[in-house]
Amino acid sequence: MSNRNVDLIHGIYEAFGKGDMQAVLGAMSQDMEWSEAENFPYADGNPYRGHEAILGGVFARLGGEWDGFAAVPEEFLDAGDTIVVLGRYKGSFKATGRPIDAQMAHVWRVRDGKAVRFHQYTDTLQSAQVTGAG
Repeated sequence: MSNRNVDLIHGIYEAFGKGDMQAVLGAMSQDMEWSEAENFPYADGNPYRGHEAILGGVFARLGGEWDGFAAVPEEFLDAGDTIVVLGRYKGSFKATGRPIDAQMAHVWRVRDGKAVRFHQYTDTLQSAQVTGAG
């Protein structure tokens, strides 16, 4: 069963990389709960609940404020209904022109073939420096 969970989460990153938000949201439950890392710029809406909140509070901001933003997975750790993804964030913040190359860890929870919870961990100091917030 968990191999399907890894495939599901892997597919979310592929769809996000292609800009296919319909496929990204389609892999998530309607009541998906999304939490950004504490002190990350988009943590102001934590937790985001549901597709519209995630789309507007996270994805639209990423698309509007970054050039070439990408979450690049390097490793998928299979823990059954929990999938941990290790990788890096890449891109440049438009307002400052500064690039980011930050470690990330994403913890996904899966139930009944859909992602139901997401929690981000990342280098918030680097994000603050890149965005000009710190």
